[in-house]
Amino acid sequence: MNQDVTNDFISGLPKAELHLHIEGTFEPELMFVIAERNQIKLKYNSVDELKAAYNFNNLQEFLDIYYNGANVLIEERDFYELTWAYLQKIHSQNVLHTEVFFDPQTHTSRGILFHKVISGIHRALEDGREKLGISSRLILSFLRHLSEESAFQTLEEALPYKAWITAVGLDSSETGHPPVKFEKVFAKAREDGFLTLAHAGEEGPPEYVWEALNILGVSRIDHGNRSLENPQLIAELVKRKMPLTICPLSNLKLKVVHDMTQHPLAEMLEKGIMATINSDDPAYFGGYMNENYIVVAEALKLSKVQIVGLAKNSFAASFLEDETKKEMIEKIEAYYQMQNGHDIT
Repeated sequence: MNQDVTNDFISGLPKAELHLHIEGTFEPELMFVIAERNQIKLKYNSVDELKAAYNFNNLQEFLDIYYNGANVLIEERDFYELTWAYLQKIHSQNVLHTEVFFDPQTHTSRGILFHKVISGIHRALEDGREKLGISSRLILSFLRHLSEESAFQTLEEALPYKAWITAVGLDSSETGHPPVKFEKVFAKAREDGFLTLAHAGEEGPPEYVWEALNILGVSRIDHGNRSLENPQLIAELVKRKMPLTICPLSNLKLKVVHDMTQHPLAEMLEKGIMATINSDDPAYFGGYMNENYIVVAEALKLSKVQIVGLAKNSFAASFLEDETKKEMIEKIEAYYQMQNGHDIT
């Protein structure tokens, strides 16, 4: 870590999180509590045994465990407790705004009512705003390993809750499931007034990022690491000021990168890409927001100005209103000045 960047500096820095799967915040301890309450037998006998299984070789190995854990979520109360636990955690890390993905198909495919899922999450987000001062947006993600027909059905189920949902996204197994597969449902979502975004270029090729931009009409690219393989794509991302929601610990844990010193974040910043730092599935990948900031600051020797720039990007790339974005960025600048005795130059 650049010697002027400390863990304390990162901890106190105001931040927004833009790439977070609520099912991926399911800590083993809470999973066992809810499983017992719902009389579901987990395939692991203890918290330690479950944690020991978090040694993934790729995205699919992670998803297998991720979906298995989500099976214990049945009642509205379960989704509330899951979301509330996450909000309490990020409150302790000075995250002031979060944009949360949820995967309704993971639950409706098991016979859980869409209403139970979204009501529990929404109620917790409202409590987060009122009790913790954390603003939020909710993003419905389609599972790309399922059919577009299934995505259309999910979009239909979401329409009565349109006031609670800001955007639709695309996640799950990327390889072999290009964004173009969902062209029609994303067009319909845009017609219905939703913003769009998509996971692309994590394991999939740069072509998937192009498709997300040009076919799905996205406002952000989730991950996007492999964009750096294509100079024309880099130029397009910079020209559009297209945000990438980068997830360092996720990339390391899923072998997208094999060594954090080789992470592409520094190169993205150098090339003028609007990158942000996020935790993705923190219960599974070993860290929430502060841990992600700290690990890249150390590995890439980022400066305070670069760290502050990443925090500013997190608000600039958010779905907050422009006036609120401005206020949040001013908070970051005031924090920097307080810590350093001068403005950012």
